[in-house]
Amino acid sequence: MKKKVFKGIGFVLFAIVVLAAIVIGYLTIREYRPKSVEKLDVRTNNKELKKGELFTVLSYNTGYAGLSKDEDFFMDGGKKVSPESKQLVKTNLNGIANILKKQNSDIYFLQEVDVDSNRSYHIDEQKFYQEKLGMPGNFACNFKCDFVPYPLPPIGKVTSGLVTLTNYKVTEASRIALPESFKWPVKTCNLKRCMLEERIPIEGTNKELVLINFHLEAYDSGEGKIAQSKMLAEKLKKEYEKGNYVIAGGDFNQTFEGMDTYPIHDKESWVPGQVRANELEDGFSFAVSDNVPTCRLLNAPYSGDYEKSQVYVIDGFIVSDNIEVTEVTNIDTNFEFTDHQPVRLSVKLK
Repeated sequence: MKKKVFKGIGFVLFAIVVLAAIVIGYLTIREYRPKSVEKLDVRTNNKELKKGELFTVLSYNTGYAGLSKDEDFFMDGGKKVSPESKQLVKTNLNGIANILKKQNSDIYFLQEVDVDSNRSYHIDEQKFYQEKLGMPGNFACNFKCDFVPYPLPPIGKVTSGLVTLTNYKVTEASRIALPESFKWPVKTCNLKRCMLEERIPIEGTNKELVLINFHLEAYDSGEGKIAQSKMLAEKLKKEYEKGNYVIAGGDFNQTFEGMDTYPIHDKESWVPGQVRANELEDGFSFAVSDNVPTCRLLNAPYSGDYEKSQVYVIDGFIVSDNIEVTEVTNIDTNFEFTDHQPVRLSVKLK
């Protein structure tokens, strides 16, 4: 009898090992392996950008329209993997789109935009935002996997990334790969972080406004964010040395040195790193605000109180010194439709 029990247990363990090997093998073969630089098919309008004119840029992590105020997330200490219904995703999409329209910005940097994912019920969110705003957008994929096998229930299929929308004339758009944070086999079904670069000519000059939309690493031990931040800084320096104007913005997944308005009181859950001003190249500075936080911890539904829910300022911009910043402010949305709040930047080219 004991032999049969041990044999049965052995068979089950063997089957589990074989199944795991098959899954890892499949994910390794199908792993998303983008090139270091990929030129994108540009979608653009023809509005000209002139020196001296005021224009606005808005950065917003949309949380794939699945992380509204009543949601939590397993990676932050919560329990949920995906939103409970397609209708909830649609409600969040409409709410986010209305916020974007109300801000009436000239350029939008969006992060965590799904185009074909189980977690957002395979809604093409890029297309949705383009139609709602009446603006063309360019997409750079930073998360693509046929089947993310964890946790239980699993995340499943994901195709997601960055979207930049504007009516200005874009002459070139590129996906630029950032250093990877994870090793095999974890990296086979993990994010492949990147920068989405767009180049806008400046009327009457041979210079360009270079836009860089990004979403840096969140859940590594810290080395990934450091390597990605370093590469971002090198990219900014290269463009500045050409005499171009540069605005980089998005989700840093790091707080900013000297900005302690919202202290970390939940140190058992996710704690972001910190980015310092001296890490920037000469000629650049942060354009950030702490009038309201830009992100909340997803360990539980939002309480509506900054003292009860852990909040951070981790979203904002880096701007070259040939650009005059007239205002930067975080928009208070009460985390209604996503776990982030947008940051709005008003600038002029000197």
